[in-house]
Amino acid sequence: MTTPEFTSNRDNFCYRHPDRQSFVLCQRCMRTICPECMTQAPVGVICPECMKAERKAETPNQRRARRQQRGGALAAVHRGRPVVTMALILITSVTSLLQMVPGIGPAITNQLFFAAGFLYPDLSGAPFEPWRMITTMFVHGGFIHLALNMLALWMLGQNLEPLLGRWRFLALYLISGFGGSVAAAVIDPSISTVGASGGVFGLMAALLIIGRHIGANVTGILVVLGINFVFGLVVGGIAWQAHLGGVLVGALVAFIYTRTRKPRQRVWQIVLLAAVVILLTVIVAVVPPLLILS
Repeated sequence: MTTPEFTSNRDNFCYRHPDRQSFVLCQRCMRTICPECMTQAPVGVICPECMKAERKAETPNQRRARRQQRGGALAAVHRGRPVVTMALILITSVTSLLQMVPGIGPAITNQLFFAAGFLYPDLSGAPFEPWRMITTMFVHGGFIHLALNMLALWMLGQNLEPLLGRWRFLALYLISGFGGSVAAAVIDPSISTVGASGGVFGLMAALLIIGRHIGANVTGILVVLGINFVFGLVVGGIAWQAHLGGVLVGALVAFIYTRTRKPRQRVWQIVLLAAVVILLTVIVAVVPPLLILS
């Protein structure tokens, strides 16, 4: 179900497939295109008509080089497959399953999980290992934890990645996960966290913001997000702080995407994303030490 505003705005739909909504524009003609109509180019993605015009202007050497570059990975992108989503699921699943192997599992967990103490060696005595704020997304607290997160990542990724593009989707996921670690450290520096929940909750929030922006009916997404967040609050052993951080940061990143959609705004998009990361870094560097010392 969609709102009348959504269905009446043809800019929300692929110009070649009017029944398919999308959030990606051809970087040449600026018309909306769906995953099936996307072709990767040095400037971004372009539509079939622009690609046809570009190939007419190719020299024989350029045409030969293009044919040599064709491969499975590039063809997958052309077909709109969520290759980043699949790669994240693969890496996370392999790492998390290795955690379950006797002998090496505990060592993997100990090297990748996150706790605030790894950011403040002067206060905790632990080594300074800030990269754990990201690596914690790739380890989990058991098979069920892994399965639920990967199922959610697949369901969200196959919708969001074609809408946003590979790199914007990856940035959204990682920055949201980083935000989840920041929130966990700020709200309760005594806890440790594992899992991709911060990134997954960021994707849910982004789908809500982007769906609202293009006029889609987002009631179902809002209900699912609310149920999952409340579940984290009432069930013990779940780091709801990371969920909250992922939601807030994911919504902020999605808002930036909706306001910097045009190619001429790409620099501003990068600058704003960098500003979000810097702001989160400043927060986590200042707030938890004050809480611990107090």
